[in-house]
Amino acid sequence: MGLSRLSRRIAAIAVFVTLASAVIGSGHLYIARRLVVDPELPEPWRSLGLAVLAAGFGLLFLQPLGERLLRPPASRFVAWPASVWMGLAFLTLILLGLSDAALWLGGAAANAAGAAVPEAGSTAGARAALVAGLAGGIGLFALRSALRPPQLRQVQVTLPRWPSSLDGFRILQISDIHIGPILGKRFAAELVRRVNERSPDLVAVTGDLVDGSVSSLSDEVAPFADLQARHGVYFVTGNHDHYSGARPWAERVAELGLRPLRNERVCIERDGAAFDLAGVDDYHASWMGDGSGEDLERALEGRDPERPVVLLAHDPSTFKRASQQVDFQLSGHTHGGQIWPFGFLVRLAIPFVAGLYQRGRAWLYVSRGTGFWGPPMRLFAPAEITEIELRSGAEA
Repeated sequence: MGLSRLSRRIAAIAVFVTLASAVIGSGHLYIARRLVVDPELPEPWRSLGLAVLAAGFGLLFLQPLGERLLRPPASRFVAWPASVWMGLAFLTLILLGLSDAALWLGGAAANAAGAAVPEAGSTAGARAALVAGLAGGIGLFALRSALRPPQLRQVQVTLPRWPSSLDGFRILQISDIHIGPILGKRFAAELVRRVNERSPDLVAVTGDLVDGSVSSLSDEVAPFADLQARHGVYFVTGNHDHYSGARPWAERVAELGLRPLRNERVCIERDGAAFDLAGVDDYHASWMGDGSGEDLERALEGRDPERPVVLLAHDPSTFKRASQQVDFQLSGHTHGGQIWPFGFLVRLAIPFVAGLYQRGRAWLYVSRGTGFWGPPMRLFAPAEITEIELRSGAEA
């Protein structure tokens, strides 16, 4: 049985690596064709351009190996160039695709009007220079945006069943921090300082705290032990926490003083009033085959139905199932798309990308994330620390 499971896992990894190689390789070949071959760059620029693209392709496969074999800060010597290249390649592909579409539409319009269509070779050099310049400029802007401190976003939500004696209860949400290949202890310490500065009633860490094993990142997350809130600090797993080992990470955050909520709930009381704070494992965790995964029924079973419920769930897709049972849900996962126009692709899979959403009497807030994943870039999707103020409203 164990051998069969191992064989299936090896086969799945082999299929993934093959598909990833094909997709990434095709993208790099497309970039090489448009930026190097079509413009007919002279030597030594042609060889240099192809060498840069080949090195970038290799870095994307070296990065996961570096993360597993090296610990921070040594792993960052691979992670930084690979991650920056990932972002630049993505932006270049988008711009090349848009330019191809524009040239095709322009040619179709010229043909329809009976006008002369410029030869493809005559525009290749100008197009390559324009795309390379735009990708570099936009990449630099996105890099600066991602490395800027997360903005404080203040949100007020009125809940019909929220007790009047809890009016103004403040939850500080941080999500998708991704301590690991690039962000480390210094980022964590500054984040903790800013959270504590707000003196929240409760802190919610809604998943994807890390990218890497406990053995390699235990010291990097140590500053989170200093998080403070009147009614506690709570954590739910995200998909990357499961990739990194959800059980040992739940144990590690508990050592730091954070309370993991793995398909369970706690009662929060103040001034004679109370609400249930529930948390579920990430929706995708069931794919890991370790018995974990979202179990909303277990998290809510046996509760007093008269008490309002605040649910912590990494993936906002949970709201589709939870909206009839909870009053408010806090999620992350999407990063708000992180790099425009990726948000449009996210929306195809998850209709809740960023901000507030309502279904019936239930509300959902989706954070754009506090860190970043992959490219250290954000484009029109700034990172955030979210302060949610819950207000009491009359029952509809």
